[in-house]
Amino acid sequence: MIATASKKPLILLVDDTPANLHVLASALREEYRIKAVTTGVAALEIALRPDRPDLILLDVMMPGMSGLEVLQRLRDLPESREIPIILVTADSSEQSQLDGLGKGADDYLIKPVVTAVLQVRVRNLLARKRSERQLRLAAHVFEYSGESILITDKNNKIIEVNPAFVRQTGYALHEVRGEDPHFLSSGRTSTEEYRTMWREIAKNGFWQGELWDRRKDGSIYPKLLTISVVRAASGEIEFHIGNFTDITLRKESEEQIRHMAHHDALTGLPNRLHVQIVLERAIATARREREEVAVMFIDLDRFKIINDTLGHSAGDALLVEVGGRIRSLLRDSDVVARLGGDEFVVVITGEPNFSGAGHLAKRIIAALARPYEVDGHRLHNTASIGIAIFPQDGENVETLMKCADTAMYHAKNEGRSRFHFYTENMNLTAREHLVMENSLHTALQRDEFVVHYQPQADLATGQLVGAEALIRWMHPERGLVSPVEFIPVAEESGLILPIGEWVLRRVCAQIREWREAGLPPIPVAVNLSARQFRQDNLAEHIGGILDEYGLQPAEIELEITESTAMEHADAAAAVLHTLHRAGFGIAIDDFGTGYSSLSYLKRFPVDKLKIDRSFIMDIPADSNDAAIAQAVIQMASGLGLKVIAEGVETEVQRNFLRERGCHFMQGFWYSKPLDAATFSEFLQNSFAAKPAIQAERWT
Repeated sequence: MIATASKKPLILLVDDTPANLHVLASALREEYRIKAVTTGVAALEIALRPDRPDLILLDVMMPGMSGLEVLQRLRDLPESREIPIILVTADSSEQSQLDGLGKGADDYLIKPVVTAVLQVRVRNLLARKRSERQLRLAAHVFEYSGESILITDKNNKIIEVNPAFVRQTGYALHEVRGEDPHFLSSGRTSTEEYRTMWREIAKNGFWQGELWDRRKDGSIYPKLLTISVVRAASGEIEFHIGNFTDITLRKESEEQIRHMAHHDALTGLPNRLHVQIVLERAIATARREREEVAVMFIDLDRFKIINDTLGHSAGDALLVEVGGRIRSLLRDSDVVARLGGDEFVVVITGEPNFSGAGHLAKRIIAALARPYEVDGHRLHNTASIGIAIFPQDGENVETLMKCADTAMYHAKNEGRSRFHFYTENMNLTAREHLVMENSLHTALQRDEFVVHYQPQADLATGQLVGAEALIRWMHPERGLVSPVEFIPVAEESGLILPIGEWVLRRVCAQIREWREAGLPPIPVAVNLSARQFRQDNLAEHIGGILDEYGLQPAEIELEITESTAMEHADAAAAVLHTLHRAGFGIAIDDFGTGYSSLSYLKRFPVDKLKIDRSFIMDIPADSNDAAIAQAVIQMASGLGLKVIAEGVETEVQRNFLRERGCHFMQGFWYSKPLDAATFSEFLQNSFAAKPAIQAERWT
């Protein structure tokens, strides 16, 4: 048993003569713990306990069981075989000593025992046994270690390797003995790194680090190597001991983690962190070389519609394809990264960036506009791009990214599928946009919006047939703000959803008030924004609001623009059929401004087409507008749809439309939009008097 540092070694004294035990104990008790017994049986019992002695002094001649018998039994048992034993006897004959040593004794003392000799023999034997144990342990570690171990002499020539070395490198001992370990080098570790390693070894006697080596089969691998030296008493190096492990898996994990930290998991492109690092380096180089750097901010147009209608798997597949198309257009020195969602960034260096960036932006827009085949669907999408140039637009990463982002939003606001370079005026626009967005939040909280109602009339009779609800913003400082100013901001920021719901609830409350006041019922048209139209369970949501106010779906007409209906026609048709089955009237607004497919229009469960005011304002003087208006009326008649003309402002326009079979109209000639109280009076008077058009009274 190996004694712990906290305890003195335990020595068992065995002698049938108490006086002898006293002599032995007196000589040893200062350095050791002592246990004494007078029989061989007692000695065996103690020697086999868990707390076994570290050394036994055993008298040879004892009654009952002699010391040699005790020795034999202890050496036959594995648990006591390693206990060092010194035989003590008065028989000084050579044969007696040979008998004891032959049975496994470690040493021999002749009685009477000399104290000094006893102390030295015990001390040396314990030290030797400790050394033997350490050597056995070292040999075991050397033989069975999972780490490769090689030992070189003072001249760094290999003299020994362990089995793990053979397994890992493919070289047997006879192939490497006498060789310098440098022959294992792969060539990937520089000479300077090796010089540094040997300086550390010479200075500190130890070095640890990573190297790249080559196996016998030629494969290269990384290893973590530790080298330590063994010195002679003189201080000179006798041996070098190197142990190493193959860290290929660790390196692969580190590389994977590093890649994940710097790359987008979906597309494999660099991510925001990586592009910031790249852009910082590019700016530093450009500043030193007096060059330019271009940053492109790319955002897909209407990408959310694809996610909402076809699911995220289709959206993800589209993003992967987009990333690949952008990457295919770039040089090796350029970088494209995905920031998240449908936003990408391109960093361009090393060319006249104003002209080069503009040319590349055109190519990217064209590439991203080509059709996509995704999950069995043929999809169309476009992108808007903003471009900022270092150093004129900004001298750091944050400023350039912000300017490119601002320019991209400017491109979107101008119609999408285009690019814009950043200008200082865009900052002013962005600030105004932010102020407007914040004000809209406040307007919702403070209930600053109002609804006006524009009457709709039967062209043939002049009878009031309905109204369109139009939101207005009663700003506390600016007065009445037109929706033309704030609706685009609401659409872009997502505020259109709570604003749209507010309008619907206000209209429902107003219809209920008219009903309770005994006024005749008329349908009120409410506009649905593109974002509202893409909401999940739209029919259930609107129906739930109507239920709160005790209304029927027939009392509300839902208007969606032609562009919204045709953007993803299949999905739109499904939503429209759900709304139609629920009992809502449906009108296509701004008809003629988009690119409707008659095959799709035929499939839509639509009740009305609204001819956009842009085709009404110049009829009949403008023959093109007159032809378009007449064509829409004839087409709608063929499809069994009603037609309502917007923006009717003159009697000539009204007569032209009536003569060609248009059914309804709205516009200033009949009535401007009216606040709720005024419209209530208009509603009451319209049904109290004979059907007649009395435009002068309400304009």
